[in-house]
Amino acid sequence: MKHSDFRIGLEFVGSNGRRWRCTDVGTRTILAVSLDSENPEWYQGPPYIAGEIVFDEAEIVHCHLTIEEAIAVTAFDKETSGHPGYPAEAVQRMMKARRVHRYPHEGVLRFDRRRGDGEILHPYAGRRQARAWIIDVYLPFQDRYDAMTEEDFIALPKATAQDIRSREDRARRSEAAHRLEQLGGSDPDAKVSPRRRSRTR
Repeated sequence: MKHSDFRIGLEFVGSNGRRWRCTDVGTRTILAVSLDSENPEWYQGPPYIAGEIVFDEAEIVHCHLTIEEAIAVTAFDKETSGHPGYPAEAVQRMMKARRVHRYPHEGVLRFDRRRGDGEILHPYAGRRQARAWIIDVYLPFQDRYDAMTEEDFIALPKATAQDIRSREDRARRSEAAHRLEQLGGSDPDAKVSPRRRSRTR
């Protein structure tokens, strides 16, 4: 959805699959209450008994009018985003670390970042070490873990959809080169006839 799609009273589905009702529309963000109570008194307002939550640009784009639309978009994104996803073991490890370490700067964990070499870093927990905050990150394209200071992490650019597709393309080329090496070749065009090779370039 877009910011212009919202109006007070509009019900929609958030990124977590829950239903929400828009209660205010600002210049950049919206406010909404979660429709998780059967008692309508919770939604009489303003002011509201239910807590109003801010949705910014990063959240708005993941909202949908219906659950069917949300499912369809999620399926499409999974096929086209290029992101490898998260193995069950990695999810369990990240959730456990987040429970163990109480990190006060939740906003830092909202966005993946792109390292200088193009690697995608997914932050999942923060912990105190001496006088510095350390951010634990997962590298989905390598299926491994790393850590860096909070200061260094937030200095990195946020990962974009194009960053993820570029990293996927690099992974595919690396895998293709590895397979070629196993087959004993070195030139992807080595077995292509000169006539055909001239057409493919």
